[in-house]
Amino acid sequence: MNEQTPKQIVEELDKYIVGQKAAKRSVAIALRNRWRSRQLDSESMKDDIIPKNILMIGSTGVGKTEIARRLAKMVKAPFIKVEATKFTEVGYVGRDVESIIRDLAETSVRMVRSSRLEEVQEKAAEMAEERILDVMVPQPKKSVVNPFGQLFGSSNDEEAEGNSDEEPKQYQAGREWCRKKLLAGEYEDKMIEIDIEDNNKPMVGMFAGSSLEGMGDNIQDIIGSMMPKKHKKRKVTVEAARKLFQQEEAMKLVDMEEVTEEAVKVAETSGIVFLDEIDKVASSGGHGSNHDVARDGVQRDILPIVEGSTVMTKYGPVKTDHILFIAAGAFHTSKPSDLIPELQGRFPIRVELTSLDKEDFKRILTEPQNALIKQYKALMGTEGIDLEFTDEAIDCLAKLACDVNNQNENIGARRLHTILEKLLENLSFDAPDLEEKHVVVDEAYVKEALSEIVVNQDVSQFIL
Repeated sequence: MNEQTPKQIVEELDKYIVGQKAAKRSVAIALRNRWRSRQLDSESMKDDIIPKNILMIGSTGVGKTEIARRLAKMVKAPFIKVEATKFTEVGYVGRDVESIIRDLAETSVRMVRSSRLEEVQEKAAEMAEERILDVMVPQPKKSVVNPFGQLFGSSNDEEAEGNSDEEPKQYQAGREWCRKKLLAGEYEDKMIEIDIEDNNKPMVGMFAGSSLEGMGDNIQDIIGSMMPKKHKKRKVTVEAARKLFQQEEAMKLVDMEEVTEEAVKVAETSGIVFLDEIDKVASSGGHGSNHDVARDGVQRDILPIVEGSTVMTKYGPVKTDHILFIAAGAFHTSKPSDLIPELQGRFPIRVELTSLDKEDFKRILTEPQNALIKQYKALMGTEGIDLEFTDEAIDCLAKLACDVNNQNENIGARRLHTILEKLLENLSFDAPDLEEKHVVVDEAYVKEALSEIVVNQDVSQFIL
């Protein structure tokens, strides 16, 4: 369970997301409250205090998804992002809302399994080395002794007795000699034939995207457990064999029953679900059309999961009472009050994210740890190019992004991706062949590269 204070959580989010203080504070408090509830002595009180779900309102590209994603990564919690528009009312073609919890359980199992596998890597590496030695120095076959030798005066017993000490000594000496070579890295490129498990599943995705998706997973697992383990021979290098053997041995050392038990508990107490495009399933004005009825149906299906229910997954039942739900939407054509009242009540914390201005764009380009300009400098650095942006160029790019957003569809910070990609298109193409490795992007460079877009607004709405 995360023990960071709300202030520390906000500071960590500030490293990646510019602005949006109100949204950061809300998620930080929600996360801390979850930790606080776990510290209570009274079990009944623990069960009664449920997470306060959050509704984020803001146009695309202002940081809604990024806040939720970074939050989950920070606290190492199972996290899934789903679009509300992918789901349909039960009985119609489309995904069943319960698949949200099945996906969350799957994510949780992957996380716990990955953690357990890391813990046994050292032991698995030793076992993998022994398996490689078994391939390179096969154990000698035991001599066959004639059981009637004594009756017929055969010398098989004496021969077998004479070799019984010599063969193991030679085998062990050869194995140790080979081990030294192996540890010295002399055999890494040597080709060997190995025998490994064939993990191909009998069926893949037969029911994907339908309401029978969960049943399909269960059938696949049942058939997989009934079928005998298949093995296949592969010719690989010793280096590749070590990785394959280590993976196999690590899986043998991990108790999957314990993993699934813990994963279900982690999903129930720490899971975070990000419901994007929630505004798309809100009825716009409640005109009573078929479209509005279908949207209400999706909301009513989502409601039990958000308010707390038990969903059956292939890992067992998962209770949704203490899962944190963060819903988000632009709400351009609808309002939060257009959601059905029961669902509105399940998102008590409302946060409005502000639109980004020129100063925000400048900060997004330069400040975060994963800032776009830092990314492009690193990419060009792989070609030996030293890319430099002047302050005037950054100012010009921020202004252009702001202008294009105002004149066309406002897609927030995502506009910077399209502008920078267009700006550096020629450089990216010519980078491997350039003799001049120091490239300065100044205001003149920006205006020249984007001149057609700046002048011709009709073209810019298609390009950017």
